[in-house]
Amino acid sequence: MEPTQQTIQEIDRAIHKIIAKYPVGKDAVLTDIHLEIRQETGDFLAYDDDDQELNRCVVEQWINRKEEDFYDLVTPILYARLDALRPEIDKMSILHPFSFVLVDGDHETLCDIYLVDEEQQILSGELMPDLERDLNSFMKALFEE
Repeated sequence: MEPTQQTIQEIDRAIHKIIAKYPVGKDAVLTDIHLEIRQETGDFLAYDDDDQELNRCVVEQWINRKEEDFYDLVTPILYARLDALRPEIDKMSILHPFSFVLVDGDHETLCDIYLVDEEQQILSGELMPDLERDLNSFMKALFEE
């Protein structure tokens, strides 16, 4: 899905409102930012770890989307917008490490979109790709001994 200019503006405006909740100089808090997209309504919501709503907007392009792989289609758009706003995100008064996490309607994690650590930022769906495969190989080798 190619985002329209309006979609980019709506996402950026929403992220700026989230950033404004954690201004520079404010006491840093320990939280992640949970992003939820409601496919049927186009609602784009953000929550903290305590499920307190930080922001809500409607992304017109996402209303009534029927694709089964909808989240796979919007995730790269979110990656790109968070990357574009990286300098502002890095200044948020949130204790490191923190991340932006895409969640479903039940607040179950779909993927980590953006992780900020003291020395690095990771824009990826996976923090440690192939970890499960490596652990399975290790356990298999361990039990074969």
